[in-house]
Amino acid sequence: MAILPVIEQSKGELEAIFKDLHAHPEIGFTETRTAGVVAEKLRAYGVDEVHEGIGKTGVVALIKGKGGGNRRVGLRADMDALPIHEESGLDYASQNPGVMHACGHDAHTTMLLGAAKHLAETRDFDGTAVLIFQPAEEGLGGARGMLGDGLFEKFPCDEIYGLHNWPSGQPRKFGIVKGAAMAGSSFFDIKIKGKGSHGAMPHESRDPLIIASSLVGDIQTIVSRNVRALDACVVSVTQIHAGSAYNVVPDTATLAGTIRYFKDEVCELAERRMKELCDGFALAYGVEIDLHLRNVFNVLQNDSDLSDAYMEAAGDIVGAENVVERDEPVTGSEDFADMLRVVPGAYCTLGHAGTVAVHNPKFVIDTGILPVGASIMARVLERRLPLAG
Repeated sequence: MAILPVIEQSKGELEAIFKDLHAHPEIGFTETRTAGVVAEKLRAYGVDEVHEGIGKTGVVALIKGKGGGNRRVGLRADMDALPIHEESGLDYASQNPGVMHACGHDAHTTMLLGAAKHLAETRDFDGTAVLIFQPAEEGLGGARGMLGDGLFEKFPCDEIYGLHNWPSGQPRKFGIVKGAAMAGSSFFDIKIKGKGSHGAMPHESRDPLIIASSLVGDIQTIVSRNVRALDACVVSVTQIHAGSAYNVVPDTATLAGTIRYFKDEVCELAERRMKELCDGFALAYGVEIDLHLRNVFNVLQNDSDLSDAYMEAAGDIVGAENVVERDEPVTGSEDFADMLRVVPGAYCTLGHAGTVAVHNPKFVIDTGILPVGASIMARVLERRLPLAG
């Protein structure tokens, strides 16, 4: 393995940054402290420009290489945490009750800072590095917020790269899927407005719980009976809320959940069928049913040629034997997809020794991947912006 020299010498500093960020997690669009740490470190590393407040709490930095080229390559990391109470037992565990870096965004931010330090010190590339520290990846629309603030109008990029840690128990294993790599996602909320009654006289009610229970079952037929067998789609009802007493039929019940898909037309089909089911149940039971759908993530599409370039760069760091082109996409979602709709690029996974899944209160990052990820990000930029001669 060939960790880049500046990053190798900074391993202790990177681990300290990571532990500090891990101990002070912040929910999306509130990453004020995190963004402040990022901006402070970038300035200390001597980057050419630091811009704060992009997409509320996002940070963008520019580093100019030795050459005079006009090409610009973007590197992106996410910064936000999750509303989870940490149970990792780490001595640097979250000091913010109910908030945790349970997805490793603290590691991603640290890796990009490590890449920034290397690039600012060496500048062995021809063009400009655009470093993007994004807020609010966890379903809150942070990428769309930055795009809405004119991210690529203010800081144009010819191509862009990102990565995500992967608790696979396979340290330093680099994986990528060409084409559709991660699912798009819509969230839904359904409110059933029925008629309550005494629990001993349910005949006087229009019971929203009965309707909700039936609707949950029928929603499952969207995939089994409406989506083509060769098209991947997941429709999951993940919440149901109703009632507050043993002897009262409630007035209302609510359902919520998610649709995951790899083709926009499949999502449109699932959303249309869900609306038709809600309208049909409302008519059949004589109640009012409100359906609210919102697209949260687009399908993440990796450019084939840039995926190859990313794999070549990763091979320089972890060895070609640890670089894997994967066949199967994952049904999880990632809002880096929104940036890839505007600028071509690629998104990879980087394995580490941890085996507890992300979004788990016991999730722990293997800090040994910090210099690895930093080196891969710096290396892909250097390869894509090579100095002449």
